[in-house]
Amino acid sequence: MALYSILTYFAASKTIDFLIHGIEEYTAVIIISGKSEEIRRGIISDLNRGVTVYKGRGGLSDADQDILYCVVTRLEIGSIKTVAKDIDEAAFIVTHPLADAEGGIIKKPALH
Repeated sequence: MALYSILTYFAASKTIDFLIHGIEEYTAVIIISGKSEEIRRGIISDLNRGVTVYKGRGGLSDADQDILYCVVTRLEIGSIKTVAKDIDEAAFIVTHPLADAEGGIIKKPALH
């Protein structure tokens, strides 16, 4: 009985999340690589996504480097990682969920 109660509350909380935030859940992807220019071009051309480039400096190497920042839907995370890993197997990739995102090149669900 306790397990069924937990599953019911879990299902209800997910349903409320979908009602409040919609089906599209956005995720921020940060990519740090020595081949950031190639990865940026791959994301833009292959996935039709916008990429913001931050100028950064390596903590260990003290070398200047570009940091790529891209906002994608939950379903596109694998595609972004595939593009990055195909170009640079050693790319450092960080993802984190976003509460809300709008503007730019973000797909919006069609309203009928």
